[in-house]
Amino acid sequence: QVQLVESGGGLVQSGGSLRLSCTASSFTLDRYAVGWFRQVPGLAREKVACINANGATTYYEEFVKGRFTVSKGGTKNTVLLEMTNLKSADTATYYCATDPGVMCTSGGFFYHKTEFGSWGQGTQVTVSS
Repeated sequence: QVQLVESGGGLVQSGGSLRLSCTASSFTLDRYAVGWFRQVPGLAREKVACINANGATTYYEEFVKGRFTVSKGGTKNTVLLEMTNLKSADTATYYCATDPGVMCTSGGFFYHKTEFGSWGQGTQVTVSS
């Protein structure tokens, strides 16, 4: 199974920027789409953004559109999430996942869990106001 590791989280002031990385081991991230999710304790996990397998298509949820950018990293096993103009509402643990059930189209980001998917352990992003 693919092992994913997120990194790049931290504490930043409102209006600041962070770049998160999602790195896969023993696998490349060009087989399935990759999705970024976030979760605040006590609340449901929410989708944030996604990129399809070949990197040609991305989708952003409305609350991050224009501020976040998802892209393929410099290697086939890395996907990045550039976050700018961060707000306190962006405070959460951010996760990446790759799964045949991640569907990334220009019209939306859809996800259903399959037995072939993998998730990282998450990276904490804290935005202070």
